[in-house]
Amino acid sequence: MQAPKSILITGASSGIGAALAATYAAPGVTLFLGGRDEARLAEVAETCAAKGASVHSCRIDVTDRAGMDRWIDEADTLAPLDLVIANAGISLGTGDGGPEPAEQVRRLYAVNVDGVMNTVLPALDRMRPRGSGQIAIMSSLAGFRGFPGAPAYCGSKAAVRVFGEGLRPMAAREGIGVSVICPGYVRSPMTAVNDFPMPFLQDVHKAAEKIRRGLARNKPRIAFPWPLYATVLLLQTLPPAWIDGLMGRLPTKGSSGH
Repeated sequence: MQAPKSILITGASSGIGAALAATYAAPGVTLFLGGRDEARLAEVAETCAAKGASVHSCRIDVTDRAGMDRWIDEADTLAPLDLVIANAGISLGTGDGGPEPAEQVRRLYAVNVDGVMNTVLPALDRMRPRGSGQIAIMSSLAGFRGFPGAPAYCGSKAAVRVFGEGLRPMAAREGIGVSVICPGYVRSPMTAVNDFPMPFLQDVHKAAEKIRRGLARNKPRIAFPWPLYATVLLLQTLPPAWIDGLMGRLPTKGSSGH
């Protein structure tokens, strides 16, 4: 696909979102960066501006549907969006291994699922009349199999993965590309709170570059690293009764996250 010149990224104040912003920042590129942490967002914006990009940052919560509609409309009016990356998300788990608190589950779905819809749907409305554009949805390798340490997180990432993969062929008829991003463990504030081994932990900037290359090729699914991807695909094919015992012995994720 043609290199995008107008890009909107949610969750751009840290982690993969910040790294993607820096990866795309260049002269002639307009970046619209959204996030909840105004101070960190300003730092990311400064870094991208120093690389020659025109940067517009917005302190926004992706769960604010009306606010997201306004922000995306305003951004698209200023510089018609070529690429929208629905990246914002939080990671929470069971902590002590017991059931996740109901309010935690609802908060996680509000950000990871509703937040994606609040990004993707208004972006599609703006792209359709032009018959061009690209949508990227941040899922996870955790979205291929429910893990007992973070069932709600896995479920939320599975929901947006399946949504994106189902949306892709329909959007393609209107000239819009849709890619689903499924990273494994990436070094970021989200994974920094994990106190268990994270196999094949990736550098965030290398991960961002892999994502950029995959989006440039309009890949349906951008999944990495491949050994972990192959493992979750294998787990997906096995009957649950075969692996329930193994799953129950896996480490749990803390009940607070980013």
